[in-house]
Amino acid sequence: RWQKVLYERQPFPDNYVDQRFLEELRKNVHARQYRYWAVVFQSGAVVQQLCSVCVFVLTWWYMDAGMLSPQGLFGAALLSSLLGYVLFDAVDGGAGRWESGRTRWADLKSTLVFTAFTYGFSPVLKTLTESISTDTIYAMSALMLLGHLIFFDYGANAAIVSSTLSLNMAIFASVCLASRLPRALHAFVMVTFAMQIFALWPMLQKKLKARTPRCYVGVTVLFALVALAGLATISSVGAVLFASLLLTISCLCPYCLIRLQLLKDNIHGPWDEAEIKEDLSRFLM
Repeated sequence: RWQKVLYERQPFPDNYVDQRFLEELRKNVHARQYRYWAVVFQSGAVVQQLCSVCVFVLTWWYMDAGMLSPQGLFGAALLSSLLGYVLFDAVDGGAGRWESGRTRWADLKSTLVFTAFTYGFSPVLKTLTESISTDTIYAMSALMLLGHLIFFDYGANAAIVSSTLSLNMAIFASVCLASRLPRALHAFVMVTFAMQIFALWPMLQKKLKARTPRCYVGVTVLFALVALAGLATISSVGAVLFASLLLTISCLCPYCLIRLQLLKDNIHGPWDEAEIKEDLSRFLM
Protein backbone atom coordinates (compact mmCIF):
# COMPACT_ATOMS: atom_id res chain seq x y z
CA ARG A 1 0.00 0.00 0.00
CA TRP A 2 1.30 3.43 -0.98
CA GLN A 3 2.41 5.66 1.89
CA LYS A 4 2.95 9.40 1.74
CA VAL A 5 6.56 9.28 2.97
CA LEU A 6 9.89 10.07 1.38
CA TYR A 7 12.22 8.00 3.53
CA GLU A 8 11.10 4.55 2.29
CA ARG A 9 11.45 2.93 -1.10
CA GLN A 10 8.10 2.04 -2.64
CA PRO A 11 7.21 0.29 -5.90
CA PHE A 12 5.46 3.37 -7.22
CA PRO A 13 6.52 6.30 -9.43
CA ASP A 14 7.54 9.54 -7.69
CA ASN A 15 4.40 11.32 -8.87
CA TYR A 16 2.02 8.54 -7.85
CA VAL A 17 -0.92 9.24 -5.56
CA ASP A 18 -3.69 6.87 -4.54
CA GLN A 19 -7.43 7.40 -4.30
CA ARG A 20 -7.13 8.93 -0.82
CA PHE A 21 -5.34 11.96 -2.21
CA LEU A 22 -8.49 14.02 -2.79
CA GLU A 23 -10.05 13.03 0.53
CA GLU A 24 -8.18 15.92 2.13
CA LEU A 25 -9.46 18.45 -0.41
CA ARG A 26 -11.01 21.52 1.22
CA LYS A 27 -12.56 24.47 -0.58
CA ASN A 28 -12.74 28.10 0.56
CA VAL A 29 -11.30 27.35 3.99
CA HIS A 30 -10.39 30.97 4.68
CA ALA A 31 -13.12 32.58 2.57
CA ARG A 32 -14.68 35.55 4.30
CA GLN A 33 -18.43 35.99 4.24
CA TYR A 34 -19.58 39.58 3.75
CA ARG A 35 -22.90 41.16 4.56
CA TYR A 36 -24.20 43.81 2.19
CA TRP A 37 -25.02 46.55 4.69
CA ALA A 38 -21.76 45.98 6.55
CA VAL A 39 -19.84 46.56 3.31
CA VAL A 40 -21.95 49.64 2.57
CA PHE A 41 -21.08 50.97 6.02
CA GLN A 42 -17.36 50.41 5.44
CA SER A 43 -17.53 52.17 2.07
CA GLY A 44 -18.44 55.37 3.91
CA ALA A 45 -14.72 56.08 4.43
CA VAL A 46 -14.17 56.22 0.66
CA VAL A 47 -17.26 58.37 0.17
CA GLN A 48 -16.20 60.83 2.84
CA GLN A 49 -12.71 61.18 1.43
CA LEU A 50 -14.00 61.80 -2.08
CA CYS A 51 -16.32 64.45 -0.65
CA SER A 52 -13.40 66.02 1.24
CA VAL A 53 -11.44 66.42 -1.99
CA CYS A 54 -14.55 67.79 -3.71
CA VAL A 55 -15.22 70.34 -0.94
CA PHE A 56 -11.57 71.42 -0.95
CA VAL A 57 -11.52 72.01 -4.72
CA LEU A 58 -14.86 73.82 -4.57
CA THR A 59 -13.59 76.09 -1.79
CA TRP A 60 -10.51 76.93 -3.84
CA TRP A 61 -12.68 77.67 -6.90
CA TYR A 62 -14.94 80.01 -4.90
CA MET A 63 -11.93 81.89 -3.53
CA ASP A 64 -10.28 82.13 -6.92
CA ALA A 65 -13.52 83.48 -8.42
CA GLY A 66 -13.87 86.05 -5.63
CA MET A 67 -17.12 84.52 -4.36
CA LEU A 68 -15.64 83.62 -0.97
CA SER A 69 -13.48 85.90 1.14
CA PRO A 70 -10.51 84.52 3.07
CA GLN A 71 -11.81 86.11 6.28
CA GLY A 72 -15.15 84.32 5.89
CA LEU A 73 -13.50 80.97 5.18
CA PHE A 74 -11.09 81.34 8.09
CA GLY A 75 -13.93 82.20 10.47
CA ALA A 76 -16.06 79.29 9.32
CA ALA A 77 -13.12 76.89 9.51
CA LEU A 78 -12.21 78.11 12.99
CA LEU A 79 -15.77 77.66 14.23
CA SER A 80 -16.08 74.19 12.74
CA SER A 81 -12.71 73.20 14.22
CA LEU A 82 -13.83 74.26 17.69
CA LEU A 83 -17.06 72.28 17.32
CA GLY A 84 -15.15 69.25 16.05
CA TYR A 85 -12.65 69.55 18.91
CA VAL A 86 -15.44 69.51 21.48
CA LEU A 87 -17.18 66.62 19.71
CA PHE A 88 -13.93 64.65 19.52
CA ASP A 89 -13.68 64.64 23.32
CA ALA A 90 -17.41 64.25 23.91
CA VAL A 91 -17.72 61.07 21.83
CA ASP A 92 -15.67 58.93 24.23
CA GLY A 93 -15.88 61.12 27.32
CA GLY A 94 -12.22 62.11 27.08
CA ALA A 95 -10.97 58.50 27.41
CA GLY A 96 -8.77 58.77 24.32
CA ARG A 97 -7.17 61.97 25.57
CA TRP A 98 -6.56 60.38 28.96
CA GLU A 99 -4.84 57.37 27.39
CA SER A 100 -2.63 59.45 25.10
CA GLY A 101 -1.69 61.90 27.85
CA ARG A 102 -2.30 64.83 25.50
CA THR A 103 -3.43 68.02 27.27
CA ARG A 104 -5.55 70.82 25.87
CA TRP A 105 -2.73 73.26 26.51
CA ALA A 106 -0.46 71.16 24.28
CA ASP A 107 -3.13 71.16 21.56
CA LEU A 108 -3.45 74.93 21.81
CA LYS A 109 0.31 75.44 21.54
CA SER A 110 0.52 73.18 18.49
CA THR A 111 -2.32 75.09 16.85
CA LEU A 112 -0.73 78.47 17.54
CA VAL A 113 2.67 77.34 16.28
CA PHE A 114 1.21 75.92 13.06
CA THR A 115 -0.93 79.01 12.45
CA ALA A 116 1.95 81.43 13.08
CA PHE A 117 4.34 79.37 10.95
CA THR A 118 1.90 79.15 8.04
CA TYR A 119 0.99 82.83 8.22
CA GLY A 120 4.66 83.86 8.31
CA PHE A 121 5.50 81.79 5.25
CA SER A 122 2.33 82.58 3.31
CA PRO A 123 4.15 85.16 1.11
CA VAL A 124 6.67 82.47 0.24
CA LEU A 125 3.86 79.99 -0.53
CA LYS A 126 2.22 82.58 -2.74
CA THR A 127 5.34 83.13 -4.87
CA LEU A 128 6.77 79.62 -4.63
CA THR A 129 5.54 78.43 -8.03
CA GLU A 130 5.45 81.69 -10.02
CA SER A 131 7.87 80.27 -12.60
CA ILE A 132 5.62 77.25 -13.25
CA SER A 133 2.79 77.52 -15.73
CA THR A 134 -0.79 77.38 -14.48
CA ASP A 135 -1.61 74.29 -16.55
CA THR A 136 1.28 72.44 -14.94
CA ILE A 137 0.10 73.52 -11.49
CA TYR A 138 -3.39 72.18 -12.18
CA ALA A 139 -2.01 68.89 -13.50
CA MET A 140 0.29 68.48 -10.49
CA SER A 141 -2.56 69.27 -8.09
CA ALA A 142 -4.87 66.74 -9.74
CA LEU A 143 -2.15 64.10 -9.63
CA MET A 144 -1.39 64.79 -5.97
CA LEU A 145 -5.06 64.66 -4.97
CA LEU A 146 -5.44 61.39 -6.85
CA GLY A 147 -2.41 60.01 -5.01
CA HIS A 148 -3.92 61.21 -1.73
CA LEU A 149 -7.05 59.15 -2.44
CA ILE A 150 -5.02 56.10 -3.43
CA PHE A 151 -2.69 56.00 -0.42
CA PHE A 152 -5.23 57.14 2.19
CA ASP A 153 -5.84 54.82 5.15
CA TYR A 154 -9.40 53.56 4.67
CA GLY A 155 -8.95 50.90 7.34
CA ALA A 156 -7.54 48.16 5.11
CA ASN A 157 -4.38 46.33 6.08
CA ALA A 158 -2.50 46.73 2.80
CA ALA A 159 1.07 47.61 1.84
CA ILE A 160 -0.06 50.52 -0.31
CA VAL A 161 -1.58 52.35 2.67
CA SER A 162 0.50 55.29 3.89
CA SER A 163 -1.19 58.00 5.94
CA THR A 164 1.92 60.18 5.94
CA LEU A 165 2.36 60.04 2.17
CA SER A 166 -1.35 60.64 1.62
CA LEU A 167 -1.38 63.73 3.84
CA ASN A 168 1.81 65.12 2.31
CA MET A 169 0.41 64.78 -1.19
CA ALA A 170 -2.78 66.60 -0.18
CA ILE A 171 -0.83 69.44 1.44
CA PHE A 172 1.42 69.68 -1.62
CA ALA A 173 -1.68 70.00 -3.82
CA SER A 174 -3.06 72.72 -1.53
CA VAL A 175 0.20 74.66 -1.74
CA CYS A 176 0.14 74.42 -5.55
CA LEU A 177 -3.44 75.64 -5.79
CA ALA A 178 -2.94 78.33 -3.12
CA SER A 179 -0.11 79.82 -5.17
CA ARG A 180 -2.64 80.74 -7.86
CA LEU A 181 -4.87 82.75 -5.51
CA PRO A 182 -4.80 86.57 -5.57
CA ARG A 183 -3.08 87.38 -2.24
CA ALA A 184 -0.87 85.85 0.42
CA LEU A 185 -3.79 85.87 2.86
CA HIS A 186 -5.71 83.62 0.49
CA ALA A 187 -2.78 81.20 0.40
CA PHE A 188 -2.56 81.14 4.21
CA VAL A 189 -6.27 80.42 4.63
CA MET A 190 -6.21 77.78 1.89
CA VAL A 191 -3.33 75.81 3.39
CA THR A 192 -4.88 76.05 6.85
CA PHE A 193 -8.19 74.79 5.52
CA ALA A 194 -6.40 71.93 3.76
CA MET A 195 -4.83 70.84 7.05
CA GLN A 196 -8.23 70.89 8.71
CA ILE A 197 -10.06 68.87 6.09
CA PHE A 198 -7.27 66.40 5.25
CA ALA A 199 -5.71 65.87 8.69
CA LEU A 200 -8.22 66.76 11.44
CA TRP A 201 -11.46 65.75 9.76
CA PRO A 202 -10.40 62.09 9.14
CA MET A 203 -9.45 61.75 12.81
CA LEU A 204 -12.97 62.76 13.86
CA GLN A 205 -14.43 60.42 11.24
CA LYS A 206 -12.57 57.41 12.65
CA LYS A 207 -13.67 58.13 16.21
CA LEU A 208 -17.31 58.58 15.16
CA LYS A 209 -17.13 55.35 13.17
CA ALA A 210 -15.77 53.41 16.14
CA ARG A 211 -17.95 54.95 18.87
CA THR A 212 -21.22 56.06 17.29
CA PRO A 213 -21.91 54.25 13.98
CA ARG A 214 -25.33 55.85 13.49
CA CYS A 215 -23.91 59.33 13.91
CA TYR A 216 -21.14 58.41 11.49
CA VAL A 217 -23.67 57.37 8.85
CA GLY A 218 -25.62 60.61 9.33
CA VAL A 219 -22.47 62.73 9.06
CA THR A 220 -21.43 60.86 5.91
CA VAL A 221 -24.78 61.43 4.21
CA LEU A 222 -24.87 65.09 5.25
CA PHE A 223 -21.31 65.68 4.05
CA ALA A 224 -22.09 64.07 0.70
CA LEU A 225 -25.16 66.26 0.27
CA VAL A 226 -23.12 69.39 1.05
CA ALA A 227 -20.50 68.40 -1.53
CA LEU A 228 -23.16 67.69 -4.15
CA ALA A 229 -24.96 70.98 -3.44
CA GLY A 230 -21.74 72.94 -3.77
CA LEU A 231 -20.82 71.15 -6.99
CA ALA A 232 -24.30 71.76 -8.43
CA THR A 233 -23.76 75.52 -8.16
CA ILE A 234 -20.86 75.20 -10.58
CA SER A 235 -21.87 72.35 -12.88
CA SER A 236 -25.10 70.35 -12.82
CA VAL A 237 -23.53 67.70 -15.05
CA GLY A 238 -20.58 67.40 -12.66
CA ALA A 239 -22.97 67.03 -9.71
CA VAL A 240 -24.85 64.23 -11.48
CA LEU A 241 -21.63 62.43 -12.38
CA PHE A 242 -20.27 62.82 -8.85
CA ALA A 243 -23.54 61.54 -7.36
CA SER A 244 -23.35 58.55 -9.70
CA LEU A 245 -19.80 57.89 -8.53
CA LEU A 246 -20.80 57.99 -4.86
CA LEU A 247 -23.79 55.70 -5.44
CA THR A 248 -21.60 53.28 -7.38
CA ILE A 249 -19.01 53.11 -4.60
CA SER A 250 -21.48 52.88 -1.73
CA CYS A 251 -24.21 50.68 -3.27
CA LEU A 252 -23.16 48.97 -6.52
CA CYS A 253 -19.60 47.97 -5.58
CA PRO A 254 -20.67 46.21 -2.33
CA TYR A 255 -23.30 44.30 -4.30
CA CYS A 256 -20.69 43.20 -6.86
CA LEU A 257 -18.36 42.13 -4.05
CA ILE A 258 -21.09 39.98 -2.47
CA ARG A 259 -21.92 38.38 -5.82
CA LEU A 260 -18.27 37.67 -6.66
CA GLN A 261 -17.82 35.88 -3.34
CA LEU A 262 -20.12 33.14 -4.64
CA LEU A 263 -17.65 32.46 -7.47
CA LYS A 264 -14.66 32.05 -5.19
CA ASP A 265 -13.16 28.54 -5.42
CA ASN A 266 -9.94 28.27 -3.45
CA ILE A 267 -8.76 24.71 -2.89
CA HIS A 268 -6.58 23.46 -0.05
CA GLY A 269 -5.11 20.04 0.47
CA PRO A 270 -1.95 17.95 0.92
CA TRP A 271 -0.29 19.69 -2.04
CA ASP A 272 -0.06 23.00 -0.17
CA GLU A 273 3.32 24.22 0.99
CA ALA A 274 4.23 23.27 4.52
CA GLU A 275 3.77 26.03 7.10
CA ILE A 276 6.27 26.22 9.93
CA LYS A 277 4.28 27.29 12.99
CA GLU A 278 7.04 26.70 15.54
CA ASP A 279 8.94 29.73 16.81
CA LEU A 280 12.41 29.40 15.30
CA SER A 281 13.74 32.76 16.48
CA ARG A 282 15.98 31.05 19.03
CA PHE A 283 18.08 29.63 16.19
CA LEU A 284 18.77 33.16 14.90
CA MET A 285 20.40 34.36 18.07
